[in-house]
Amino acid sequence: MTGRLILICLTAAALLLGSQLGQAQNQQLQAIETTEDAQKALAEADVQGKEARARAETLEAKAVTAVAAADRTAQEAAALAARIQESEAQITANEAKIRLIEQQRAALRVELAQRQRPLVELTAALQRLSRRPAVLSLLRPGSLQEAVYLRAVLETMLPQVERRTAGLRTAIARGKVLQAQAEQASDDLRASQAELGRRRQTLAALEARQRLESRSASSSADREAERALALAEQARDLGGLVGELDKAGRLRGQLAALPGPVLRPAQPQAAQVAAVAEAAALPSNAPAQYLLPVSGRLVTGFGANAPGQVQSRGISIAARGSAQVVAPAAGRVVFAGPYQGYGTIVIIEHGGGWTSLVTGLSVLDTRVGRDLVAGSPLGQAGPGRPVLSLELRKDGAPVNPLDFLKR
Repeated sequence: MTGRLILICLTAAALLLGSQLGQAQNQQLQAIETTEDAQKALAEADVQGKEARARAETLEAKAVTAVAAADRTAQEAAALAARIQESEAQITANEAKIRLIEQQRAALRVELAQRQRPLVELTAALQRLSRRPAVLSLLRPGSLQEAVYLRAVLETMLPQVERRTAGLRTAIARGKVLQAQAEQASDDLRASQAELGRRRQTLAALEARQRLESRSASSSADREAERALALAEQARDLGGLVGELDKAGRLRGQLAALPGPVLRPAQPQAAQVAAVAEAAALPSNAPAQYLLPVSGRLVTGFGANAPGQVQSRGISIAARGSAQVVAPAAGRVVFAGPYQGYGTIVIIEHGGGWTSLVTGLSVLDTRVGRDLVAGSPLGQAGPGRPVLSLELRKDGAPVNPLDFLKR
């Protein structure tokens, strides 16, 4: 009778173990989506980091060969901005690694708990059996039969105990490896954060030097900035502002193409230019080396219908807090400052009717009238989890910027 009771207890323990293992599997299935998200974030960060590093190396090489001081400074600033984006991508990758390791450690803790419980119960039963004197088995009726039965049960269970303890040893060893990986990822994260701070300090010093070197041209830039602000106040919406600035930019290009010295009017949009200048306009091809202004995750595509909003005229990117924002292509800044409902924005004129608009900046590191190379620093995104928008327009009409990204 006692032997049957033991079998019933063992069967109940097995059923309980199966139920707990099922619960553990359900918990792991619920974590799959999070794991996949972390793996995707890690892969994207690796790609963005490599792209930023390659761009930085190219810009650094151009800075070395640049003859003019202004060109050299512009290339150096763009290279530093690319290095900052490389550091940001490394931080994102290290954070994703830490999340993946923590998820593996959590799953391992569940697995260990499920494996340890039946072994602990069996060990306790064996200890109780070992504490009973063997002579009592001879005095109690049926004790000898129970002893034989228990011996048979133990001989059956011991291989299972050995197998499970071997699995536990393997799981514990895997836990130690994960612990070491977590510590290494944390060290890498701190190193990347320190490198990001150093690179931002270097870029700030270079931008201060750039401002000092451009003081001679500050008066004309100030006048142009005042005109841009006046247009912003008159424009009915952001599209209207871009259109007016595009007209002014076309007029500047037409005036620059005329032979001989030409007096630039204080208000280019009010001037009249001969039709012959139209033939000398800038090329209409798309801006070369077009790139995303910030590293991050695409949240709204071109033409998408966001809830409660009109059809998107550009793309939106979720970035890191205070992420570095750069110029998507070479051009000239025609507007830089706050605009109603869009935070701080930057409008870049590329020539040939092409214009880029970047919105959602928090810190501005450029100014109206500045000539940019592809990747020149524009500023920083806001804190938390900011979302920046990028629009590319040809003759005022929105086009998909993803079609022009450098492959």
